[in-house]
Amino acid sequence: MATYVLIHGAGSDSWYWHRVVPELRARGHDVVAPDLPGDDDSAGLAEYADVVVDAIGDRTDLVLVAQSMGGFTAPLVCRRVRVDLLVLLAAMVPSPGESPGEWWTNTGHEQAKRAHDEREGRPVDGEFDPVATFLHDLPPDVLAEAMTKGRDQSGTPFEKPWPLQAWPDVPTVFLLCRDDRFFPADFLRRVVRERLGITPDEMDGGHLPALSRPKELVERLEAYRAGLVRTGSGATGRTAAD
Repeated sequence: MATYVLIHGAGSDSWYWHRVVPELRARGHDVVAPDLPGDDDSAGLAEYADVVVDAIGDRTDLVLVAQSMGGFTAPLVCRRVRVDLLVLLAAMVPSPGESPGEWWTNTGHEQAKRAHDEREGRPVDGEFDPVATFLHDLPPDVLAEAMTKGRDQSGTPFEKPWPLQAWPDVPTVFLLCRDDRFFPADFLRRVVRERLGITPDEMDGGHLPALSRPKELVERLEAYRAGLVRTGSGATGRTAAD
């Protein structure tokens, strides 16, 4: 049995994982899915990591899964508790000293997203449409519920530099979504290669696979965990998915 620790992205909460949690528990695993203090202007990345570490407590055999902005928090957690495997899911990948606010410009996100939208014939100007960007591939019932969710996201964690000097020495897998309209696949392939030196794994679906494809996502997570067990829990360093 493993302990899956699930970190949601910005403007969200643990509801994001509500279709994944029962799938993991049905396989006999413990699951920790804390709510980050995203709407708290006094909380930055350090406080986000505090919440996750406190939720983990004395649990072991940790598989840490970080969605989107969770990619800034997860490595901080890895420096404080022993994590057997880190899975970055459609995630931001920070560089040392870079704030989340700087990440967008440094990676060329705006240009990449605009070019992707233009290629697919979507409007590139005008009011932001969360359904078109984030929720386009959700089942109707999940979409309806998602439209009632969401939290205000404070700008505080975007302001301060990411404090680590290097990526933690933890086996790391990156899983991107081929139909992601927010972090286009070609954009993430480049960012992951440049910043982690690995080739990301890929699955179908948009930016929120825990809502749109929970069973497939859990199969992927279990395959990564099984691969780590086969190679030995003492493995270290970054690794691409087999």
